[in-house]
Amino acid sequence: MYIHQQPTWPHFTWQPAALEAQLGAVRHQQGRVLGYMQALGLGARATATLDTLTLDALKSSEIEGEVLPPEQVRSSLARRLGLPEGGLAPAERRVEGVVEMLLDATQGFAQPLTAERLFGWQAALFPTGRSGLQRIAVGQWRTGARGPMQVVSGPPGRERVHFEAPEASRVPAEMAAFLAWLNAPDAALDPVLRAGVAHLWFVTIHPFEDGNGRVARALTDLLLARADATAQRFYSLSAQLRLERPAYYAQLEAAQQGPLDITGWLGWFLGCLGRALATTEHTLAQVLAKADFWAHHADFSFNARQQRLLNQLLDGFVGKLTSSKWAAIAKCSADTALRDIQALLAAGILEREAGGGRSTGYRLARGPGA
Repeated sequence: MYIHQQPTWPHFTWQPAALEAQLGAVRHQQGRVLGYMQALGLGARATATLDTLTLDALKSSEIEGEVLPPEQVRSSLARRLGLPEGGLAPAERRVEGVVEMLLDATQGFAQPLTAERLFGWQAALFPTGRSGLQRIAVGQWRTGARGPMQVVSGPPGRERVHFEAPEASRVPAEMAAFLAWLNAPDAALDPVLRAGVAHLWFVTIHPFEDGNGRVARALTDLLLARADATAQRFYSLSAQLRLERPAYYAQLEAAQQGPLDITGWLGWFLGCLGRALATTEHTLAQVLAKADFWAHHADFSFNARQQRLLNQLLDGFVGKLTSSKWAAIAKCSADTALRDIQALLAAGILEREAGGGRSTGYRLARGPGA
């Protein structure tokens, strides 16, 4: 029995006590990430949002097996956000559609979610009205003309059905109930848990002929933006879901074939979100460390070679940085590399590692600003 066949569907339940500690940890992580961002300047925050949205668009599409050109996605997002990188690469219609959906979800997070808005999102994903070579219904709920909506895997003749969605005739009423719940204020339900419930509920209804996964993740981004109370996005759940795709699909399948107690699904959702936040927190900590380093050494006149190599050290240079590696990376002579290094040693910016001669390694000096 699929979850939507349960007699009390769609009245989900869960055990708050089992999720309390995990939810508290995720909310604390969100607060720390937002705190990191407030410590950055406006320009850095805008760049971080652009980076995150680009990653989100790319990885959400990759989950469905579609690879988008990264430079087109970034350029389209930058142009629409009014950032200098906009327009550097012309974007295909399918890229523009993904970007339009993502920006409408995240920048318009405070607006009610309606059927017409969802129709627009799904239609934007399929600007030609086709999924691959196959013509599909766009901008409307699925009709059932193509038979049951099933999630299958395996070669023809040996397909495995993982899930079968409700009959198409049920979709309008199912989506009306879903949207009424999603738009109704509920102070008792944490916004992050609401995002987890909504994701499972939407993909279970599977209201469209195609694009349900990508629309579900955009919908989740909208609800997480509501939870953060900001349109600026600093972490990507879709990127983490892409890393954990097998587990993501397994968790959805288990939840859709289980009871209406979805504690297990929500626990996994919170864990995945926590891992996405941890990755972002680490990245932002590095960004702040780099900003502090350059601010501390603002009085030193760095040349372009020194800036490049120091940035590589700040980003986590792999192996030992020797004068010969410096020369190879900076494309300069050995004498020039040695002069660059000696100037930084004299200023206390670099220090020697153990060893000597040509094998001497150099690292950032330990101390304030380094």
